[in-house]
Amino acid sequence: MELGHLSTDALASFAVFADHLNFTRAAEDLHISQPALHVKVRKLAETLGRPLYLRQGRRLVLTPEGEAVARFARDLDARVTTFLSGIRGTSPARAPVLAAGEGAYLYLLGDVVRPGIRLINAGRAGTLAAVRTGRADLGVAVLDVLPADIRAVHLASYPQTLVMPDDHPLAARPSLVLADLAGSPLVVPPPSGPHRIALERALRAAGIPWSLAVEAQGWPLLLHFASLRVGLAVVNGCVTAPPGLVQREITDLPAVPYYALHLPGRADDPLVTDLLARIRASLPTGL
Repeated sequence: MELGHLSTDALASFAVFADHLNFTRAAEDLHISQPALHVKVRKLAETLGRPLYLRQGRRLVLTPEGEAVARFARDLDARVTTFLSGIRGTSPARAPVLAAGEGAYLYLLGDVVRPGIRLINAGRAGTLAAVRTGRADLGVAVLDVLPADIRAVHLASYPQTLVMPDDHPLAARPSLVLADLAGSPLVVPPPSGPHRIALERALRAAGIPWSLAVEAQGWPLLLHFASLRVGLAVVNGCVTAPPGLVQREITDLPAVPYYALHLPGRADDPLVTDLLARIRASLPTGL
């Protein structure tokens, strides 16, 4: 079937490609050859007169036009499914799709994750892309700059805390300031991560000397190294410290805001509103 000059088959194939951003895996899902998928995507781009993806190093990323096409393709598929269900007298209901990162799933959304919800595990950029392309109905992420094209609903803000063994000298204090970290070995994320960048910027601005104990990816590994006394770790206040560790708020670091993200036109969509209500009802209170 064609819409004007747009092939619905090509649109559906592009939506699968947008999920993976990998021609090999997308072609496997579609049960077609990789060259055949390349042809579909290339002809779709030629029809629209716009590039739909770009290569950044070894990665493929969607252009804004590519995001719009993927979003349109998924919306079209949903409309066709609803139409056919109405004709056949069956229910068009589908499971809501939630996108978030590892930390949000572990410490913020645990009570929301249950059968009947499809999950996408992605970092901040991947969560934003999943919402923009319509792959996810709702995303949850920490944002320092709110996007203009996505509705961002504030969920909660949590203080930044220092995690340390419960017999550490700083554990006796009810709260801390950045200056208390002077000279401490710290367990921190890799340099490219937003948490690491913000923490280093704050320490540098305050003139606080510190040393690198080890770099670790993800809150669980940071906590693990802190429990092994490799160094101290700065984590968001929604993170739960395991036995043997304590966490104290660092009062002169800004709170970390978590947002729920969805497309502007879906503010009244039950798939979005019901999932958002579940998340709000389950949020931890923090310290």
